[in-house]
Formats: sequence, structure tokens, C-alpha cells
Amino acid sequence: MNLYRSVSIGPLELPGNLFLAPVAGFSGRAFRMICVGEGANFSYTELVSAESLIRNPAGPVKALLRRGDNERRYAVQLFGSDPLRVGQAAALLAPWRPDAVDINAGCPVPKVIKTGAGAALMRNPSVLGRMVEETVRASRECLGGAPVTVKMRSGWDSSSVNYAECARIASGAGAAMICLHPRTRVQGYGGKSDWSHIADLVSRLSVPVAGSGDLYTPQDAERMLRETGCAAVMFARGAVANPLVFSQTRSLLVSGGWRPAAPEEKIRCAFRQLELLAGETGERVASIMMRKQFCACTKGSGESPPDGGGIPGGAALRNRLVHAETIAEYRRIFHDAGIG
Repeated sequence: MNLYRSVSIGPLELPGNLFLAPVAGFSGRAFRMICVGEGANFSYTELVSAESLIRNPAGPVKALLRRGDNERRYAVQLFGSDPLRVGQAAALLAPWRPDAVDINAGCPVPKVIKTGAGAALMRNPSVLGRMVEETVRASRECLGGAPVTVKMRSGWDSSSVNYAECARIASGAGAAMICLHPRTRVQGYGGKSDWSHIADLVSRLSVPVAGSGDLYTPQDAERMLRETGCAAVMFARGAVANPLVFSQTRSLLVSGGWRPAAPEEKIRCAFRQLELLAGETGERVASIMMRKQFCACTKGSGESPPDGGGIPGGAALRNRLVHAETIAEYRRIFHDAGIG
């Protein structure tokens, strides 16, 4: 069974099935470019507020929407609670020519939930269906028919696990792919994701299903593909900790073997990202924004089997990294730690 394979999302043809998830605070253009360079076949922007886009399309939201120089295929993820407004926002994406538009029905963060968006949509399947319809209509009229996808959770809590109903309604309304993160909103990112929900959804839908949740290593991706039959895997926190996970996973799926990343390799990825970001925002802003990325890639996933792990003495190292304000400071910190 060939686990590394092409994926068709409506009219969109992708050469492989290793996706970078939309990760709030991390999935900026520079990070996506690094992951695409390491073999991500499809990438998503971090979640973009439909209201912000409508109110000020020329404002700060523009920075979230720019396609990376090496992103041949990418999607914009929108969040909102009003189907008409999300459709209007999708129409405004025309200047960026996204290859797909994703609707966020999974974010568990309170500031998103309280607006009725994100995972709150799991409590209103009919609203989610209308949102898909409006976004599909906008895509046909303004985006050349770019497919609309939905990223969702298993449900709101353990007593309302309704991913099957929500996915049925969304696909019936025109969604060309469903990505399922099989945790409830109440779980947040705690506990274990239930991959049996992904397998169940695959058996129910005619559109492709992408799986997310607890993907940290190439073995995790291989196991998800085998156990669930999903069309694609979507790395989130695993990619933040180790962008090389895409090339590693492709190696495992194609040749049967892979090599864990040395700490120095992940640090080099982070410095490439920092330099790209500095070119967009200036060095000081980029350096401050990159603190969390450097901390993530020095920490390791902490999962088993190991992905290359963290760095010995990492806690002390991170205590210095969170104060860095220039590229030179970062280089000095790693030089002092004997990493470079």
C-alpha cells in the first residue's frame, strides 16, 4: 500500500499528502516557506478573522494572507460566526488567489469561541452548513471555484460528539475536504486524540478526509494513514517543534527509513525562518516574534518514538532565548551553548 500519494480536493490536485496545519501564532509566511522547503505538500495560513478582513482588507490582516515565494499551493483559513460575513470575506481573497479556502470549526480558544466561531460552530451544524454554502458561492464568483474545506473537532464535549453530523452537513453544502482533529473543544490540546473518529469519518464521506492530532513523528503519520485510511495527514505542533518532519515522513513512507533531526538542523531551520521574517518586518520585530519558535525547536516534541528530542540544558537556554532582540544575540546564545 502506497501511503505517500497524491490528493484531489475538488479540482485541486496535490502531489502528496503531507500538510501543514494552520497554527495560530506560528503559521506565518516565513514558517510556511520553511515547511514547504522541507516537503510540505500543502499549507494553510493561520486563522484569519472574516470581520477583520471585511473591515480593513488593506490593514494588518494583509500580512497573514501573503503567499510564500515557494508556496505553489496554499489555503487561507477563515473564522467567523456569520455565514454571510464569512462568504463576503472569502470574496475579498481574490487578490491573493488562494488555492483553497478553509473554514475554522475547531479552534478552542476562548476569544474565538465567545464570538460563536471556531469550535463553537460544532454546536450549530446548520450554521456551519450555511457558512460552507456562502463560501462556496463566493469562491465560484470570485476565486475561480477554489475548493472550500473545513477543519473541525470531534464535538464540543464528550456528551456531544457530533463530527459525523457536522461533516455530513458540511460536505453536503459543498465542502471538498474535511480535516478532523479528533478531540473535543473541552479537551483543548490535552489528553489523547481519538483516531477512530477519523477512520469512522473516512467510511462515511465521499470527499477526502485529512487527519490531525498527536502527529509528532514520521511513525505517527504512517500509523495514522494505515489505521484510519485518511487521504492526508496534517502536522501542527509536530511541525512547529521540527519542520524537518515533512522530509522525514516522506522518506519513511517512500523508502521505509528516516533519520532523526539533530538539534543543529532544527536550529538552522529556525535561523532561515528568522532571516526571512526579518526581511519582512525588520530585525528587532522578527527577533521578538521568533522567540517562541526557537523555544519550540529546542524543546523537542516530548513524544515517543523520539523525533530527535530536545537539547540538553534546554531550559536554561530558553531562559536566554526569550530575551533575544537581534540575530546576533541568537547566534551568541547558541554559540555559548555549543550549538551551531
